[in-house]
Amino acid sequence: MASQSRPFRLLHNLNAKIAALPMVLTTMVVFVGGTIWTVFYSFTDSKLLPRERFVGFDQYERLWSNSRWAVSIENLAFYGVMSLVFTVVMGFILAVLMDQKIRYEDTFRTIMLYPFALSFIVTGLVWQWILNPDFGLQGIVRGWGWESFSFDPLHSPETVLYGLLIAGLWQGTGFVMCLMLAGLRGIDEDIWKAARVDGIPTWKTYLVVVVPMMRPVFITTLVIVAAGIIKLYDLVVAMTSGGPGGNASQVPAMYVYDYMFQAQNLGQGFAASTMMLLSVLIVLIPWAYLEFGGKKHG
Repeated sequence: MASQSRPFRLLHNLNAKIAALPMVLTTMVVFVGGTIWTVFYSFTDSKLLPRERFVGFDQYERLWSNSRWAVSIENLAFYGVMSLVFTVVMGFILAVLMDQKIRYEDTFRTIMLYPFALSFIVTGLVWQWILNPDFGLQGIVRGWGWESFSFDPLHSPETVLYGLLIAGLWQGTGFVMCLMLAGLRGIDEDIWKAARVDGIPTWKTYLVVVVPMMRPVFITTLVIVAAGIIKLYDLVVAMTSGGPGGNASQVPAMYVYDYMFQAQNLGQGFAASTMMLLSVLIVLIPWAYLEFGGKKHG
């Protein structure tokens, strides 16, 4: 009986499966095929054009002995940790405030989400102007009479990452807020009523009850934000071009682009992009296990 029902299950929603077939084939050919192609040629000494002359792990040894790559990894790690923490915390706090059934909620939500609709290039140019010491925030405040006021993070190697972080938080926090707000709206109202009956303070209800119930939302948010951080490129190019001082705000995606299209060293670029792919897998595999493997063994 089960063997007879299996073909019928395969034919279920046949039109939808046929409609999805081009996208599946595109994903297999473009993404999976491109990934395999990139990893394959990362073990060659390809220069201007790909060539199948294998050099083993030489490209990876050159990669990790390159000080520019080491600086880019350090910068990305610092930016990534700070961005993850502040984006999630600020997004959750804003979602909690928005969940209080305030007036004009739709307007505030649209205003907070609007920066996410902009490209990183536009965001970078806007914040490059805001942080400009001559006619940006520093120039405006000094024009009001505070001549000693100084706020110029983009022109100092010690503070440039903080300038990038401000722009990144401005763009991404609204999106995280919407994800968190959707999770909060999914909490059963009876839980809030029971907490009020038991006399549990609101802040403690959020920390002890609500946050654990929103674990899938937090995990998904962390994965989305982390994946965006790993491929960070546009914002850095628009605001600092990797400077000041040469490599103060260098990130791995810039390293890949420069070696593949400017230095004409495809093998080195492929090796760097393969390491970025590995970073994405390090993020995705634990998420997939927590979401699917944990439920299966739960």
